Amino acid sequence: MDKGLHFTFHVITTMLLLRGSSQAGEKNDPKMWAASKSGFGTDSRGPGEGLPTLTVTTILEDPYVMVRSAELEGYCIDLLKALAAMLHFSYKVKVVGDGQYGAVSPTGNWTGMIGEILRQEADIAVAPLTVTSAREEVVSFTTPFLQTGIGILLRKDTVSQEMSFFHFLAPFSKETWTGLLFAYVLTCFCLFLVARLSPCEWNEPKNEENHFTFLNSLWFGAGALALQGVTPQPKALSVRVIAAVWWLFTIALLAAYIANFTALLSSGSEQLPIQTFEDLVKQRKLEFGTLEGSSTFYYFKNSKNPIHQMIYEYMDKRRDQVLVKTYQEAVQRVLESNYAFIGESISQDLAAARHCDLIRAPEVIGARGFGIATTQASLWTKKLSVAVLKLRESGDLDYLRNKWWETSCLHKSRERWSPLQPQALGGLFLTLAIGLALGVIAAVVELSNKSRHAAGHVKKSCCSVFTEEMCTRLRIKENTRQSQETSGRANA
Repeated sequence: MDKGLHFTFHVITTMLLLRGSSQAGEKNDPKMWAASKSGFGTDSRGPGEGLPTLTVTTILEDPYVMVRSAELEGYCIDLLKALAAMLHFSYKVKVVGDGQYGAVSPTGNWTGMIGEILRQEADIAVAPLTVTSAREEVVSFTTPFLQTGIGILLRKDTVSQEMSFFHFLAPFSKETWTGLLFAYVLTCFCLFLVARLSPCEWNEPKNEENHFTFLNSLWFGAGALALQGVTPQPKALSVRVIAAVWWLFTIALLAAYIANFTALLSSGSEQLPIQTFEDLVKQRKLEFGTLEGSSTFYYFKNSKNPIHQMIYEYMDKRRDQVLVKTYQEAVQRVLESNYAFIGESISQDLAAARHCDLIRAPEVIGARGFGIATTQASLWTKKLSVAVLKLRESGDLDYLRNKWWETSCLHKSRERWSPLQPQALGGLFLTLAIGLALGVIAAVVELSNKSRHAAGHVKKSCCSVFTEEMCTRLRIKENTRQSQETSGRANA
């Protein structure tokens, strides 16, 4: 009996020592991080508590998975913790051995995280892994936890161009400049018309000279645009109404121009000649490429778009020069050379936020998503999909997005400047139109009042006197010429 107990004691001791050495070796493996935490906190649940343990493969990419203080952290690690808390499982995280996402090698085998799942070296892959049809044929994907596309990452100083000769016109759009020119001509014409109709401005047309000719009216309007007082000075109330409204219009207009021109000079978006992938193909200054073996590379390979085919042929012929191994290498190459990186737009947004010298071109193509890969017919696929949907509905995915993408350069890099459109000045144009209408109405009222008084003295109808006064004021040059010819004949 004592010998049996002694033998049992030795067996138990040996098993505990072997288990301890196995755990120690696992911790010393630089590509394996044992993690049994089941949530965002520090609570842990190990395999001894009856929880299933999943082996998770991932890839080091900022900000999805990063090594900080000998531990893994990032967006995907937080997502994994949240999923483990909801579905009650423990996990072990390992970094993919070949550093690849997953593509078919020349031998016909899959590389990267997809290959590890197929070889059953990992149960699931939680990483910025794009859902594609080729990958979907060999593994299963959950509902995407992040939406993205394909964009172009550039360095600002490599794509900046010299300002055009008429760069000072850029603060306003062509439509706005056309509207301003029309408003200027219309206002000057109204000044000319009202000054002729108003008896307070021009009381005796046959004996006086009207200083508000059309040329003088144009000069008066131009002087207001320059905030300079010019002659002639308006006397009648109707002319002063139009002049005051025009002055108000020009002050607000100049304030809008100065503000938008300042924003134009401080923003680099208008100096970005590469707006689309077509622009990238046409230029010869920058090399461009993508991650070797990535879904982006195969997107251009399989695309039927002629522009996309040209991009693929360029990258395929210069594989050794333009294709990069890692995302970090791509960002560093963009920073240090004349190189444009084609890749996931959401990752490029982060690079532009972290490095203020970088910018992403506006065009994004190939809408896609990042999903969690599992083995085909795995029981975890549907469970993980439902859990991802719940995290999205609860706002946890948005919280993680803001947490890991928030940097000091984020808002600066997303500034987008655009010329001022006529809609932005719609209220200003409306005010000017109302002022011009009031000025014309005031001039007609002033002329009708004088015609009413004159009709009583000459014993004519008010309408006939008003018509005569208007014809005299609008045709004063012709009448003066006729009167001069008449007086010349009489003297002869």
